[in-house]
Amino acid sequence: MVRHAFDVSLENLNLDLVRMASAVEKSIDQSILALKNKDIELAKKVVEEDDIIDDMNAEIEAKCIRLIATQQPLAKDLRLITSILKMITDLERIADQSADISELMLNIREEDYIKPLIDVPKAAEVAREMVKEAIDAYVNKDVELAKKVCKKDEIVDEYYETILMDLKNLMKKNPDNIEQGIILIQVAKYIERISDHATNLAEWVIYIITGKHETLNF
Repeated sequence: MVRHAFDVSLENLNLDLVRMASAVEKSIDQSILALKNKDIELAKKVVEEDDIIDDMNAEIEAKCIRLIATQQPLAKDLRLITSILKMITDLERIADQSADISELMLNIREEDYIKPLIDVPKAAEVAREMVKEAIDAYVNKDVELAKKVCKKDEIVDEYYETILMDLKNLMKKNPDNIEQGIILIQVAKYIERISDHATNLAEWVIYIITGKHETLNF
């Protein structure tokens, strides 16, 4: 494969990654919207469409492995390809967590919420922004934006602690709240994990640009 054809293959990988990230962002949005509105059909859609994102992951992974095996890329290109492999793993796990949130909502779809969902959607919005900004940083080769993403993880962690405390108090006051309280804690934990994976994405972006892999979970 001549250099031009190899560059075209790399650009196609970039486009595939951005398309996958867009599908993952949509999955986060829809899972939280379904949770807020008790939208059963939307929640089912999120769960079903997780398979599409799994397929995207498998396709990109195969392309990366094929390029490494057939082209023996030089250091900088190899760094990019191996980082894309890591990034699609994080994106796939984010999509899994969005689907998990929708599955949890379906378990309590017949119940009124034990508290208004205020901090949960706020935390989810920050996590979704982190995913988007990490991919923007990748596209624009923007180290500072990637570092900004890592710092935002702290915001989601704070939301999680607040949600956890509120739900624990509600469960202590009324044992009838325990079952749903545990489910909502799981939802909050999945959102917190999404932000962790977004941080991973940003760290891989920094590695692609600088060649240095640092843990920047502030």
